[in-house]
Parts: sequence; C-alpha cells; structure tokens
Amino acid sequence: MSDEFDEAVNMTAAELERWLGTDESRSVGQPDGGESVGHESGRRIVTLLRTKKGDLTEDDEAHRHKVVGYVHRHLAQRPDGDVEHTRWRYSLMNWGHDPLKD
Repeated sequence: MSDEFDEAVNMTAAELERWLGTDESRSVGQPDGGESVGHESGRRIVTLLRTKKGDLTEDDEAHRHKVVGYVHRHLAQRPDGDVEHTRWRYSLMNWGHDPLKD
C-alpha cells in the first residue's frame, strides 16, 4: 500500500498545506456541513505525510487506501484540453495529487 500511496500523492506535505489554504482549494468538493470531504482529507493527508510509516494506525492505513482509490478513479475522468484551472485538478489536489506534476 505504501508504494501506491506514494505514487498517488505526488505533493509534499508543505505543498499540500499551502494549497489547502487557497480559495481554489475551498471552492471544490462536496461540503460535509461546512468543509468539503476532499479538503478535510487533504488536511489528514498532510498529517499522514508527516507521520513515520511505523507509527501509522489501521485507521491511517484505511485512509491511505481511500486516497489511492479516489486519485485513481478521478484520474480516469480527466477532461479534454488544458486542465490547469479546472475544478477537476483542484479536487485532485485536495487529495494530494497534482496532475500537472505527472
């Protein structure tokens, strides 16, 4: 699972944390009574990236698995054309993956 997570999440903790502070980051996703699910996930991914592999809990591993699934599903739905300023890219970035880094 580690390799898949490391491939799916191609942003560093610092990059993701900076991104999550932007209006663009907050503009996408499904709000769950305020913060979107993806934005909340992004905050958790920052924590996971800063946690030593040996200190990860079962719950952490489950979230890492969820992230991999989301990123893979979302990448399969890539829209045509330039994706730099799209909700599709912003949503993926909330989950720690910037498709322009591929």
